[in-house]
Amino acid sequence: MANPNIVAVTSILGKTDYLTPANTSANVLLTNAASSGTVLKINQIVAANVDGTSATNCTVTLNSAAAGGGTAYPIVSTVSVPADASLIVTDKTTAIYLEEDRSIVVTSGSANDLSFTISYEIISSS
Repeated sequence: MANPNIVAVTSILGKTDYLTPANTSANVLLTNAASSGTVLKINQIVAANVDGTSATNCTVTLNSAAAGGGTAYPIVSTVSVPADASLIVTDKTTAIYLEEDRSIVVTSGSANDLSFTISYEIISSS
């Protein structure tokens, strides 16, 4: 199924998810499965460094397939987040629509040091 026509919307559901990676590998923050019948409008992604003494790097990518698959296209790449600080990766002024069979993946430079929060809308026309 193609992405829904966002002019003929039948529902818009607000949602917030969060993740603190326990490793330095790529981790799926949000996925939109193939044939989901929805498009996800990303309102905000924030990376908060919870380490009180050390900065750590942050990478956030838009992947061309669901579940972290496909090609990774950086939204931010190895940006240093200072200790006890936050990085607004994207907000409502930057339009990102997560279409079907796409995902957002995050990587932290240090295990357990970055907490990612994502706010989005699930838009459906059925």
